[in-house]
Amino acid sequence: MKKFIVLSLVLWIGAVSRPNLSAQNHPLSPAISAADVHNIINQLASDQWAGRKPGTAGGDSSAAYIRDYFQSLGLKMLCDNGYQPFSLITEATAGPGNAITINGTSAPSTPVPYSFSTSATVEAPVVFAGYGFDIATDTVKWNDFDGLDLKGRWTLMLRGDPEPDNTQSAFAASTDERTKVLAARDRGAAGVLLVSGEAWDKDDKPVRVFYDKSNADAGLPVLWISRETASLLFDGSKTTLADAEKQLLTTRQPVKAQLTALVKATADVKLNKVATSNVVAMLPGNHPTLSNEYIVVGAHYDHLGMGGYGSGSRMPDTTAVHNGADDNASGVAAVMELAGWFASQQPAPARSILFVAFGAEESGLIGSAWFANHPPVDITLIKAMLNFDMVGRLNPETLSLSIGGTGTSIEGDALLKEVLAGSTLKASFSPEGYGPSDHASFYGKNIPVFYFNTGVHTDYHTPFDDTDRINPEGEKLVIDLAASLLKRLTLPATTLNFKEAGVAKRSSMRGLKVTFGIMPDFTSTETKGLGVSGVTPGGPAEKAGLKKGDRIMAIEGKPITDIYDYMNRLKKLEKGSRVSVDVLRAGNTQVFIIEL
Repeated sequence: MKKFIVLSLVLWIGAVSRPNLSAQNHPLSPAISAADVHNIINQLASDQWAGRKPGTAGGDSSAAYIRDYFQSLGLKMLCDNGYQPFSLITEATAGPGNAITINGTSAPSTPVPYSFSTSATVEAPVVFAGYGFDIATDTVKWNDFDGLDLKGRWTLMLRGDPEPDNTQSAFAASTDERTKVLAARDRGAAGVLLVSGEAWDKDDKPVRVFYDKSNADAGLPVLWISRETASLLFDGSKTTLADAEKQLLTTRQPVKAQLTALVKATADVKLNKVATSNVVAMLPGNHPTLSNEYIVVGAHYDHLGMGGYGSGSRMPDTTAVHNGADDNASGVAAVMELAGWFASQQPAPARSILFVAFGAEESGLIGSAWFANHPPVDITLIKAMLNFDMVGRLNPETLSLSIGGTGTSIEGDALLKEVLAGSTLKASFSPEGYGPSDHASFYGKNIPVFYFNTGVHTDYHTPFDDTDRINPEGEKLVIDLAASLLKRLTLPATTLNFKEAGVAKRSSMRGLKVTFGIMPDFTSTETKGLGVSGVTPGGPAEKAGLKKGDRIMAIEGKPITDIYDYMNRLKKLEKGSRVSVDVLRAGNTQVFIIEL
């Protein structure tokens, strides 16, 4: 078990030179072997590379280790000498400028910005809007905004809801801060102040600033303020913050409070943007025409670094190296082993093979999306993609392997059954092309995909996902199977014909009564609108005429900036209703009517 690293540990910052932090560079044999698998994973998951977070020296050294191995095989280095650079935001922090004054006097505590806040200063009167609810369901009727004029004003709202301990609360869909801020923004608010009531957080702890993987801000400043600060806003009013909260909890009805304070506040959010890269190499094919067709073999090499709040760690309050041996040093080991084996074969395969180690998968498939949108070859000539994500923990008793994307080509299912006939593995098939890994970026481009995975475990996204829990012999079986499949895919006689295979359903759509039947594009770097990666056959969006590649800009005339806006707009829609949707397609805005 790895030693826990104290909070004061200073992480290396990624450098242009891509430093190699004492890589042991174990000699690897051309043959696929369990010893090679162990050595690769042991190197990538070492403490010295500190969890391979994008933008750190450990992340860059991991990329250099993979790239140098590809080069040693004599593969053709693509892009920038084997690196395909891109940038991403990895964290949000509170800047030094956050401040608030009330009637010209500094507040007793410093406000904290939300990560989705605009960085701006606003001086304006303030209005109290209770919990910020606008709910009209069969069980709850509650509109805190009724009769209020929010235009050009700060809007003060309580965080949470009146039932903090009820996981099945009817208020659940309206509790999160983004929902409340969107409601205030739609009504012309100049900024939003959020405060924790006594019932929501008796300790009144400041909110944590963390990057929620959206590049779009709320369009107005959003600040957490302490109860002590918020109480001062009620000076001169006929009620107090504490009394207003008690009344809301008791009556379950909006509370009116006439506030006279003039608030000047600044929200200062800093987004940390870092540089990282994919690693891309090619084994050229030997066929006079088919060598211009490609099979992509990929896996992501990044992981969660030291963990922490907002990192994706399932132990967010523990700062320690998240080595990511299974997730996904094991997948990279599969790619490197396949590269070594195919590079040693004579003659070379008919079709060319692209070996790719993706960066920033844990940040939202950013590396594979960048590759798919900026391919080093004609993407229409990529005939299939094999993705390896967590293939190092094969159960030796069940020998159970999951293969996704089996329905993304007409021939895929039958082809897999043929290659499995010579394996001891027990594979279960899943037809869907979308999923929580890099193959989704290729399926979105109409490319057949195969996604290999040996299952999620309790060490997933914790510091305990380490080399000592890997099954190298089991992973060798998976790589052997993948080699047989890859060999078939490179043959002239093998042709895959793409077909649609489902749209992923995400649990984050909790509380929605309706759906458009689209797969949102979670990987786009655009800051306005929501990209459509796919549409459900026969679903409302397809019937209305929406297509893959569209960008939803507004619903019922109300703007969409990201997935959060989209979900919050859907919360207000009812089954059987007809809504207008503004769509950006090929640079032109079109309006579609969707029947739900």
